[in-house]
Amino acid sequence: MHSSFRLLAVAACASLLFACAKKEDGAASSSGELTTDAQKFGYAIGVDLGNSLKPVQSHVDIKALEAGLNDVTSGATPKLDDAAREEIKNKVSKVMQEEQVKQREEAATKAKEEGAKFLAENGKKEGVKTTASGLQYEVITEGSGTPPTAADKVTVHYKGTLLNGEEFDSSYSRGQPVTFPLANVIPGWTEGVQLMKPGAKYKFYIPSDLAYGERGAGVKIGPNQTLIFEVELIEVAKDDAPSK
Repeated sequence: MHSSFRLLAVAACASLLFACAKKEDGAASSSGELTTDAQKFGYAIGVDLGNSLKPVQSHVDIKALEAGLNDVTSGATPKLDDAAREEIKNKVSKVMQEEQVKQREEAATKAKEEGAKFLAENGKKEGVKTTASGLQYEVITEGSGTPPTAADKVTVHYKGTLLNGEEFDSSYSRGQPVTFPLANVIPGWTEGVQLMKPGAKYKFYIPSDLAYGERGAGVKIGPNQTLIFEVELIEVAKDDAPSK
């Protein structure tokens, strides 16, 4: 089920709960005070309902919502039959989905442009190097020993931020480094960490096509986002398995 349709379902459930609370104990006092449990429960559900409706509020007529709620709780015949209600819910859900697709496309275009502009300026800064792929990095601390290959496992501490400085992930915050096969991460990481020696700390500026591209990742990383990582290479586990 599409997320916008889920929001409508949540709103409907919240409305019914609110109706039950209101029917049991009546409306809150004229002063607006909440004196009974039913009034408090009804108000709490109303707040939840309002929060649920925020993303779709431009598509919801609150007075019509109240009218539908009152018709159900009073036993009146609904003004829309089952088929009509299903039709309008599907219609509005489709409209909201189209709006979300458009918003995502616009966000992707904006992020791509902002990323390209940032990297163009950042690449001119002293100490920042740019590889053939477009990956940018600067050395904070050099290490020693043998750099990893893409076939190795590495143990690292890292912090990831967006261009606006918002942190989206950090092993430092969790208080524990992570270990993973270097071939199993985004291309910018696979390439960049191979430049490091154990004990080194680098800062990477990763273009979106070397990160998560148009798909983004999770809630915080949108489509075409350029990412910044501070990475500390703690240990390399060489792949000593014989080749087949």
